[in-house]
Amino acid sequence: MASLQSPIMKENEKDSNIGRTIPSDVVVKRKRNLFWDRKWSLFDIRRAVGVGLLHLLCVFAPFTFSWDAFFLAFGLYVITGLLGITLSFHRNLSHGSFKLPKWLEYLFAYCGLHALQGDPIEWVSTHRTHHQFTDSEKDPHSPIEGFWFSHIGWVFDSENLAEKCGKTKNAWDLEKQPFYRFLQNTYILHPLALGLILYAMGGFSFIVWGMGVRTVWLYHITWLVNSACHTWGIQSWNTGDLSRNNWWVAIFAFGEGWHNNHHAFQYSARHGLEWWQLDMTWYVVRILQTIGLSTNIRLPNETWKTRMALNS
Repeated sequence: MASLQSPIMKENEKDSNIGRTIPSDVVVKRKRNLFWDRKWSLFDIRRAVGVGLLHLLCVFAPFTFSWDAFFLAFGLYVITGLLGITLSFHRNLSHGSFKLPKWLEYLFAYCGLHALQGDPIEWVSTHRTHHQFTDSEKDPHSPIEGFWFSHIGWVFDSENLAEKCGKTKNAWDLEKQPFYRFLQNTYILHPLALGLILYAMGGFSFIVWGMGVRTVWLYHITWLVNSACHTWGIQSWNTGDLSRNNWWVAIFAFGEGWHNNHHAFQYSARHGLEWWQLDMTWYVVRILQTIGLSTNIRLPNETWKTRMALNS
């Protein structure tokens, strides 16, 4: 399928002082500097220090390797990434693609908290804003401000986000639930407790692999959905934005790389719409449905697929 050139990319490139992101056809309209010529709030500094320390832990990975530490990191990657971020934060909480019993919804959301990508209210609010203003001036992490800004720079630019989007109140459904307000108010305590548990279990090696390597790996896999999946890949649906289906991101991100599919059918519990499009998150949803734990599963119907097709 040929790549669709969105209205954003059809703008006259002479208005851009950056040009295209090679080898993609994405136009960078204004490139934001990741570190200089911008305001740093105390919140941004704290977050940057935290993310930096986690990356620093990874330096010790070759010297602390053991198979126990490796499999611990892999297990936590699946628990916090698949069950926590992709299934809970994204498809369940952000889009309401299916329903779970409250005890299971809260359990999976708690798994997502340990991905250290923010509490559920913050994560869901940012993601809903992204869909509301996809690849526009108000998108929190669009590649029109540069690939690296869409990948990681936006994480440390809260004042820019507030300036672009204002005070968003789009996660009211979570804010009214005491459990999610509790996680928001006690956010940092939970990963600290996990770190202490891991240290007691396996010492510094488990900290390096269970908190450092696992978290940093999941950071960049999640951020690649924001950056790579809006820069490189195939557009199968007429979404009018830069979203792409990217098979290699889909492999590591539990199916989230089928991103053009997702932007075409935001509320679909299934992102890998073709039989060959690997979507581990969807397979878990189906297993939960089989045992009666996931209900009200939303999928695109043929009428909507026809409407969103490129040749429509």
